[in-house]
Amino acid sequence: MDDVAAVAGVSRGTVSRVLNGGHNVSPGAAAAVHKAIRQTGYVLNQHARSLVTQRSESVAFILSEPQERLFEDPNFSILLRGCTQALAAHDITLVLVIAGTQDERKRAGRFVTAGHVDGALLVSTHSGNPLFDELRLRHVPVVACGKPLGHERDLAYVAADDRDGARQMVQYLRSLGRRRVATITGPLDTPGGVERLAGYHEILGADADPRLVATGDYTQASGDAAMEQLLAQAPDLDAVFVASDLMAVGALAALRRAGRRVPDDVAVGGFDDSSVASTAQPLLTTIRHPLPRISTEMVRLLLELMAGQPPAAVLLPTELVVRESA
Repeated sequence: MDDVAAVAGVSRGTVSRVLNGGHNVSPGAAAAVHKAIRQTGYVLNQHARSLVTQRSESVAFILSEPQERLFEDPNFSILLRGCTQALAAHDITLVLVIAGTQDERKRAGRFVTAGHVDGALLVSTHSGNPLFDELRLRHVPVVACGKPLGHERDLAYVAADDRDGARQMVQYLRSLGRRRVATITGPLDTPGGVERLAGYHEILGADADPRLVATGDYTQASGDAAMEQLLAQAPDLDAVFVASDLMAVGALAALRRAGRRVPDDVAVGGFDDSSVASTAQPLLTTIRHPLPRISTEMVRLLLELMAGQPPAAVLLPTELVVRESA
């Protein structure tokens, strides 16, 4: 800073004020300081600033899934990229933290509560995850992706309207004349699993048959296995709503092996409108999950929490996308 001040012909205090927002600095002095920064190649010492501000200028992206899911499920990369870009606009770094096992969750809790980050974005968190209580009790600003089951009133979150998305899909399948509509749910300890199954039941009502319900874990392999289970216990099914596109691709593979034509014999609907929906064979009818906007809203709510505002929640609409599978 002394070098910058000497080149700019201003005091060290003026350089400091420019670096901290430019308050009470004339336009001419600010321009001279910025020019001097470019000439000298000055880079702000973030560690030194953190000692003064007590801010790390970084945020944790905590993924409560095994590491391989980050690369298998396209939704996570969309959320990660969107949050990174939204935080970069505020010169805040995103730190990826994998917390798929009990030991990883303990390490994640120690890392975040030790002050290495200014806040956390929780992604794919299952009910009963101790991180909810640990971070809340330590007053760490936290925003969850999806409703934080059991903590809807005390944690900020951004969610798609999973229940209404499921209703849209099941109504659409019924409108095609399908009468035996099955579903492959997500994990029932996650908000998407719970809410999408609830929407399915709301449309079918008394017509809901427990033999038409199987549970997956959002992986392609689980969709394949669940579809085989459904065909065995309800061979007369003529449609299936699958709670994620990745599981729907697995379901399509099982239907092909069983000799069932899609959509002639069985109509298939997914959820997410991820990249796999537009490459599946046949192209997948699905529910568009507004992941880019979810990323932006999560960062907005987290910045508000970091500024001292109370927790808030955002619920975003979904949209039916009709393609070839139904």
